[in-house]
Amino acid sequence: MSRIGNLPINIPSGVEVSSTGGSVKVKGPKGELHQDLHESVTLEISENEVVVKPVDSGRQTRALQGTIRSLVANMVTGVVTPYSKDLLIEGVGFRAAVKGTDVGLELGYSHPINHPIPDGVSVTVADNVKIHVEGADKQKVGQLAADIKSYYPVEPYKGKGVRILGQYVRRKEGKKSA
Repeated sequence: MSRIGNLPINIPSGVEVSSTGGSVKVKGPKGELHQDLHESVTLEISENEVVVKPVDSGRQTRALQGTIRSLVANMVTGVVTPYSKDLLIEGVGFRAAVKGTDVGLELGYSHPINHPIPDGVSVTVADNVKIHVEGADKQKVGQLAADIKSYYPVEPYKGKGVRILGQYVRRKEGKKSA
């Protein structure tokens, strides 16, 4: 049996969880999220908790039970306290700005990069180099941060590039002159 999948998910006050057909919808003060469910798991919703139940005892079903339970728990957490990622841009002339529904990045290339901001995610830029990504959906927040980072990952010699705050970058020593 899945150890994580068997744990109940507590529903805080102000959050509504509903399951219709093959999907679950979570509505809270910070947003509304929905997720399609696999047919091998079902949800049992009581007054203040949700339990994910497997349909059979197969190996894949047990694995999906834990996965679906984690996804629903992340949804419940996200609609109460949004997830966030902080990015830092290092490099001379490197900067970012929010332009409408896009994040404009100038990362030393011959052209500016405009990356769209998905629905349900907000981006703020401070001091032209500090990017704060926030939203109720953990996957969207993490994916947007990873996409922005992928345009210019931190290089190990001078440390230039886009890093997620708290990320460790292993630095290398440059060439030595004889």
